[in-house]
Amino acid sequence: MDALRKQLDVLMGANRNGDVTEVDRNYSDRDVCRLFLAGLCPHDLFQLTKMDLGPCPKVHSLQLRKDYEVAKVKGMHNFDRDLEELIERLIVECERKIQRALKRLEDEDAKAAIAISVSQVTQTPEVMELSKQIKEKLKEVDAFDLEGKTDSKIRALEALEELRTKRADKQAMLLLDAFNKDRASLPQPNQNPPQLAPVPMPNPPDPHTQEMINQKLKKAEDLGEQGMIEEAQKALEEAEALKKMSARQEPTLDSSKYTAVDVRITDQKLRVCDICGAFLSVYDSDRRLADHFGGKLHLGYMHIREKLAELQASSKALQL
Repeated sequence: MDALRKQLDVLMGANRNGDVTEVDRNYSDRDVCRLFLAGLCPHDLFQLTKMDLGPCPKVHSLQLRKDYEVAKVKGMHNFDRDLEELIERLIVECERKIQRALKRLEDEDAKAAIAISVSQVTQTPEVMELSKQIKEKLKEVDAFDLEGKTDSKIRALEALEELRTKRADKQAMLLLDAFNKDRASLPQPNQNPPQLAPVPMPNPPDPHTQEMINQKLKKAEDLGEQGMIEEAQKALEEAEALKKMSARQEPTLDSSKYTAVDVRITDQKLRVCDICGAFLSVYDSDRRLADHFGGKLHLGYMHIREKLAELQASSKALQL
């Protein structure tokens, strides 16, 4: 109920029922979230993910944030350092997770640990422009919320989601291109094999078997995101075993569809996202990659990294 109430507060405002009064509340009160005032509360970032911190126990109010920003300009209060320290802790924990994942990959394949930098291959001018538009749209959402314009806020949220989807799709295609090049560098089968009889291709698995295979693949993905690479590999092997079991039933001949990928399908080459630490496979589809870039965990870590850079730049400007 607390989580649902928080979501309604974000959408319609804390005073949606007319029973919340903040006229006597001050931004410096102890029950007001200072991190929210400074621009980012971590409780809002990872809802419904394994990093979910639950609803924030303190008050979030855009009006109080506006009051705080006025006081900040006057030099009365500045909570940026509180937020910066928290973000630094979150990023340090994420970097440790990434380094552990890279170490495990390196133990199996030294090349895998340095093959792809997700942040580099997905930062093009077009993606950066979409990120800029997303930030501007977020400001619109806050402005409409502060003014009590619920309908305008909902429309802005819909536009925001469209921009995020467009960015995720673009990033997915960029990473897919990089993965294609990565795959090309993997060991290839003999380019000029002797002429043999056509290679038998199996029929597609029956619906029940396919469902079991999908469940195993989903389990492997979840385990991979948790850094449990051995368990993830085991789940992938179980999925492949189901495929082979189905392949023994009445194989058909279609040598035109036999590709190098089919030969290496059990070799699920994993790469680590250097933004959030999730495992990605070089065999992932563009849709699966788009789901990753649009997921709350990736977006959350992307947000805090951008916020940290913003806070550090602001701090340097004050020192000059």
